[in-house]
Amino acid sequence: MKSHVTMRDIADRLGVSSVTISKALNDKEGVSSELKEKIKLVAAEMGYRFNTHAKSMKEGLSYNLGIVIPERFAGTVHSFYLQFYQLLSKVMDGYHYSGILHMLSEEDEERLVLPRIYTERKVDGFIILGQISKSYVEHLQTIDCPIVFLDFYTDQNEIDSVLTDNFFGVYEMTNYLIRNGHQKIAFVGNVHATSSIQDRFLGYYKSLLEHKIELNQDYVIKDRDEAGRYIDIVLPDEMPTAFVCNNDEIAYNLMTVLQNNGYKVPEDCSVAGFDNSIFATLTNPPLTTVEVDTEEMSRVAVKFILEKLNNPDKKYGRTFIKGDIIHRESVQPYKGHKKGS
Repeated sequence: MKSHVTMRDIADRLGVSSVTISKALNDKEGVSSELKEKIKLVAAEMGYRFNTHAKSMKEGLSYNLGIVIPERFAGTVHSFYLQFYQLLSKVMDGYHYSGILHMLSEEDEERLVLPRIYTERKVDGFIILGQISKSYVEHLQTIDCPIVFLDFYTDQNEIDSVLTDNFFGVYEMTNYLIRNGHQKIAFVGNVHATSSIQDRFLGYYKSLLEHKIELNQDYVIKDRDEAGRYIDIVLPDEMPTAFVCNNDEIAYNLMTVLQNNGYKVPEDCSVAGFDNSIFATLTNPPLTTVEVDTEEMSRVAVKFILEKLNNPDKKYGRTFIKGDIIHRESVQPYKGHKKGS
C-alpha cells in the first residue's frame, strides 16, 4: 500500500475522474448515492486520508470538535464517558473531523471560564458530555459556536440535546421487577443531582403508580451529593426485595454494601442497574441492566453538530434514543411468586 494515497489513485482504481472522486468524498452533488458510497468504501480500503489542514485553510474551519466533560465526573463515571469519547471520535473520523477532549474543572465551571480550545479557535463546535451547571449553560449560549448536549438536558427548550430514554428505560425495568413479584422496590440515586437521575426516578415512580404501589420515601436512597460526589449508601431499616439503581457503578457499590451486611444477591434481594457499562460485568452475580445505545447517541450528536455548522439556525430540541433491558443473574422472581401471576 502506498504511504500517501491520492484522489487520482482512487480514480484509477475505479475508472472514474478525479473530479467525481472529489465530489463524492466531499458529499457534493453530481454523484449518485450508490457511487458515492462505493467511492468512500474504496477510499477507506486504500487508506486515503483527507488533507484537513489544506481544507481548513481554504474554508476557515479547524475540522476539530471539542468534547467537554465536567471534571467532577472523571473519578466516578469516567469509564462510561471515555467510551462515549472513543465512539464520538470514531464517528467524527468518518466525517474527517477530530475530537479534542477538554476536562472542565469545577473552578472554571464556577467562574464561567470557557475552554482555551474555544478562545484559541481550535474547534468548530462543542459536544458537552455530562451535566453542567445552569449558569454555565447560559454562558455557553452567548458564544457564537454550535453546541450539542449529550446525556443531559435543561429546562431550556432551545438547547439541542441527545439523550438515552432514561424515563422509559427505568419504567420498563421497574415493570419487569413487579412482574416478577416484587412490591417493595427501592430507587438508588439523588434526584437533585442530574436531569438523567430525575428522569430515571420518574420512570420508576410511574411504574409504581400504575401498579398502585405506594411510594415509600425510605426507599428513595441517596448515592451522591448534589455536586455529584458519591456518598456512602445507607440501607433502609425495612429492607426492599429489589433495588433499581440509577447506574451500574452505583449498583456495583450497592451490591458490595449488601454483601458486607450479610445479604445475598439475588436470593435475599434483586438488584438492577442502568448503562450496561463495565461495572455490569464486574458485579457478582452479573448485573441486570438497561443498555444505553451509546453508538447511536454518538452518531446522532455528531450528525446534529455538523449540520448546525452548515446551518446555524438548525434546531433539534431533545432527541431520545431507546435502550434495552439486558437480563442477567442479579434479578430473580420474589420468593413465593408464581410465574405468570
